[in-house]
Amino acid sequence: MPRILIIEDDPDGAQSVCEAVQDAGHEAVLARDGREGTRRFAEVSPDLVLTDLVMPGLDGLGVLKRVRELSPDTPVILMTAHGSVPSSVQALKAGAFDYLVKPLDLDELQAKLKHALEHTALKRRVNDLSAAVKAKFATREITAQSPAMLDVLRQVEALANTMATVLVTGESGTGKELVARALHVDSRRANGPFVAINCAAFADTLLESELFGHEKGAFTGAYARYAGAFERADGGTLFLDEIGDAPPSVQVKLLRALEEREIRRVGGGAPFRVNTRLVSATHRDLRARVREGAFREDLLYRVNVVSIALPPLRERREDIRPLADRFVVRACADHKRAVSRVDESFYRRLEKFDWPGNIRQLRNVVETAVLLCPGDILDAETLHLPAAASTQSRPVIFPGGMSLEHIERDVLEQTLRETHGDRALAAEKLGLSRRDFAQKVKGHKLA
Repeated sequence: MPRILIIEDDPDGAQSVCEAVQDAGHEAVLARDGREGTRRFAEVSPDLVLTDLVMPGLDGLGVLKRVRELSPDTPVILMTAHGSVPSSVQALKAGAFDYLVKPLDLDELQAKLKHALEHTALKRRVNDLSAAVKAKFATREITAQSPAMLDVLRQVEALANTMATVLVTGESGTGKELVARALHVDSRRANGPFVAINCAAFADTLLESELFGHEKGAFTGAYARYAGAFERADGGTLFLDEIGDAPPSVQVKLLRALEEREIRRVGGGAPFRVNTRLVSATHRDLRARVREGAFREDLLYRVNVVSIALPPLRERREDIRPLADRFVVRACADHKRAVSRVDESFYRRLEKFDWPGNIRQLRNVVETAVLLCPGDILDAETLHLPAAASTQSRPVIFPGGMSLEHIERDVLEQTLRETHGDRALAAEKLGLSRRDFAQKVKGHKLA
């Protein structure tokens, strides 16, 4: 039952308000003046404060100020006579939730109480969700027992509260976005937005619009102004995954955005400033890309102010067992399955495998084992893994007379088989961007 603190120095008025509050199904706690009200507030921790504005001693504005100091999220509704409405407007600016004009309309009173309590409940749920998200992605939540990953976490903790532009490198599936999120939620920007964009997932022209936004009419289909990722991440963090696949035209604009801290929408006029921290990631060797002429050297220096290199899972085998435990728990919760015991053979087989798809592949394998397990015990027999625990691909052998088109199709098919359908890993093994790989798969009708 919501508890309402009523602060009213007029006995008759206090009685009628208490009755209206109780009729609405709420608990009423009465205080006769502002000083008693602030004392009672600390004692009973009400869900809402309903206070008269004009009182001797500590008036309604003084009560509002004190409540805001003690509990900023507790709503305060002021009751005021007609002549004090301007003061009520001033109170709204100072943080009051609403005001009521005397003589009170009791139906209006109950409606405003209901609105304020619903608003507070929603705000509390949002705050709880935000706290849960922060806890989920904080550095302490990253599974790390191996020396290599413990070193990564030390770097994340040292860099989180800085504005340094960070480049996270590592093979596909090693957790680059997880590190980027930890850099965000452990920083002073945690209450700001975290916006993630995969540069390999967009066509060249669409990527420019996605990053910088566009004005209405900038191109065919631009029916309204669109805020790009830099703008949406203002006050927070922008994560650019696979930045090595950004086309040259976008690289130029990225360089300007990082140097000038300002952007211009596609089709826009004057540039405007943004306060966005950039964290990038790539599985590619950007220095090799620079030598090939595919990546700007000056942009490399801007995005690689500080780098964090994530080790592949085969180089952090101490983390396989705790990661597997986490994925078992998650899979059981997600799919309403029960696992009573994990046999030692389950762990041993996981630890012997080389995991070319890294953590992403481990998660998928464990989830599959939970789903297909015939009983409630996970053991080596429940794991669906290739017989050869090796990251090396078998040689591709083709009969003579095959066309280049047929060879390309067969290479795509074999690589997808070897990576168990993991397109990101298949693209990496073939040295293609995800976008180019997807186009080839679609062109050969392998989708």
